[in-house]
Amino acid sequence: QVQLVEAGGGLVQAGGSLRLSCAASGRAFSNAGMAWFRQAPGKEREFVSAINWSGGSTGYADSVKGRFTISRDNAKKMVYLQMNSLKPEDTAVYYCAADPRPLALVVRTLRAYDYWGQGTQVTVSS
Repeated sequence: QVQLVEAGGGLVQAGGSLRLSCAASGRAFSNAGMAWFRQAPGKEREFVSAINWSGGSTGYADSVKGRFTISRDNAKKMVYLQMNSLKPEDTAVYYCAADPRPLALVVRTLRAYDYWGQGTQVTVSS
């Protein structure tokens, strides 16, 4: 079991930065692949970024590559998403998710993730 709580969302102007954090609890965290997904109003939840259990492999959606950086601290049971050069189209609720399998590669498929946080709202104004 993994419990996830996101924080760090808010309102920011285009071009600004935010850092999202995801606090995890549960023994399975250190072996879990972690990801961020987002869902804008009227749209399906989409993959943003993922990191494998060791932090040695990361992946990004094309829309955020070069602007967002995912990282994790297994000792603190934390996952972060540093978001720079934000655009209005980044506006969404951002969700942290955990896949309990200790895979070498990242997983981009939503249904692979068994555990989800409640989400944090990110709003980017133009």
